[in-house]
Amino acid sequence: MSPTELRPTYPITTERLLLRPLTQADAEALLAYRSRPDVCRYVPFEPMTPETITDRLATYWAATVLTDEGQSLTLGVEIAETGQLAGDVILFWHSRKHRGGEIGYVMNPEFAGQGYATEAARAMLKLGFETLGLHRIIGRIDERNEPSARVLRRLGMRQEARLVHNELFKGEWSTEVGFAMLSEEWEAMG
Repeated sequence: MSPTELRPTYPITTERLLLRPLTQADAEALLAYRSRPDVCRYVPFEPMTPETITDRLATYWAATVLTDEGQSLTLGVEIAETGQLAGDVILFWHSRKHRGGEIGYVMNPEFAGQGYATEAARAMLKLGFETLGLHRIIGRIDERNEPSARVLRRLGMRQEARLVHNELFKGEWSTEVGFAMLSEEWEAMG
């Protein structure tokens, strides 16, 4: 199956969550965790200001479909029972030819330890493999981010690489750990 495009019907429902496009109404909830230095420690952005969040909502986070490689889809992770925004997840479409993608997630620590990141990321894997037809999806993290590594392992992704001091990241050398899953591995998990 060759990737064509991804046009989900929103919200995407999981057992406990609603994945949906982010809106201006989410600005305060996004700021509550994306402005925190501890949340931003191992991710490729600095703590965000209200202005940065407003800008992202109008640009990068405004996408609701994936129509070609090089695009990404960021969705809010809403707790269905309470309507609270617990975090956000992203699916990157890296290559049409190689059918490659990547997932990521940023969660509010107030909702940590409840499996929301795993549940939301699993839904993004499903979109990538079953709807978009990707062959391979990766997850890349800083080696020191053990909670994120646990999420990727719970998803059934395998660690494939450990790139020692491959990047000068926020003023220090970072060791990147790469995880991946193939479409046939996803299907086998059924």
